[in-house]
Amino acid sequence: MTTFFYTHPDCLTHETGPNHPESAARLEALLERLKDDEFGKLVQKQAPRATLDQILAVHSNDYVDRISDAIPKSGYEDFDPSGTVISSGALDAAYRAAGSVIAAVDDVMHRSAQNVFCGVRPPGHHTETARTSGFCFFNNIAIGVRYLQKRYNLERIAVIDFDVHHGNGTQEILERDENVFFASLHQAFIFPNTGKIGVSSNRNVVNVPVVPSLTGKQIAETFTARIIPLLSAFEPEFIFISAGFDAHRNDPIGGLKLDYDDFVSMTQDLMKTADQFSEGRIVSALEGGYDPRSLANAAAVHILELMKA
Repeated sequence: MTTFFYTHPDCLTHETGPNHPESAARLEALLERLKDDEFGKLVQKQAPRATLDQILAVHSNDYVDRISDAIPKSGYEDFDPSGTVISSGALDAAYRAAGSVIAAVDDVMHRSAQNVFCGVRPPGHHTETARTSGFCFFNNIAIGVRYLQKRYNLERIAVIDFDVHHGNGTQEILERDENVFFASLHQAFIFPNTGKIGVSSNRNVVNVPVVPSLTGKQIAETFTARIIPLLSAFEPEFIFISAGFDAHRNDPIGGLKLDYDDFVSMTQDLMKTADQFSEGRIVSALEGGYDPRSLANAAAVHILELMKA
């Protein structure tokens, strides 16, 4: 089996304005990087639109209507105080981003692919049940989790988030579901100021905030030591990755010092765990990463590891 890569031109039409970090340039850089010969065996596919029913498995009708009603006829506008910009292309992009994760679930469950990376935007992990936040509209990973549960009846699903920011939206949506394990490794004391260190009473939520004084290698070792044993104890049948690359040392928003080898290390940890418990089943989706070149190269090494499955 092989690795699939989902994206769609609609994900490039969401405009956020000059100097906004969550720009189409992020995805354009990754798509250009994937033209290199080493990705010759990567199967690139067009992301379908999620259906409204699939979105409503996570978000309310009122919430979706509020976003739909706010779409400008052209250009872009500020939408919330956290920097989320809404544009004429935002809704199409958001439906494609969520749809890519759903299609990826089908591909992996049908064994068409061993694993899938979704190179889409806008990101999703800050979106709560009924609130946009941090450049996000629909929670792509949570939508994928709910689809996987409903369509395939899996009982133990894991979501691992290594974006520099805590995946507050994903935790808010999924933390009360004991059949879902959520773990976030993130920088302490930055937006969204959630994800305090600790493990939930039923051990299905793990937050590991880290500080910028650590080296990238130390952070990757922390990931191995603090998250992987609890993930393994959960024995996941399927692993989702919220793959943010804004913890890279060159990122203009984050303050951590991860290098490409550190993303490789965390990816390898997750692949080993997936091989042990999940038949290798992984769906990974792009979250943050705001230096286009660093994002492209970090996502590239992540995808290259997935391709070794």
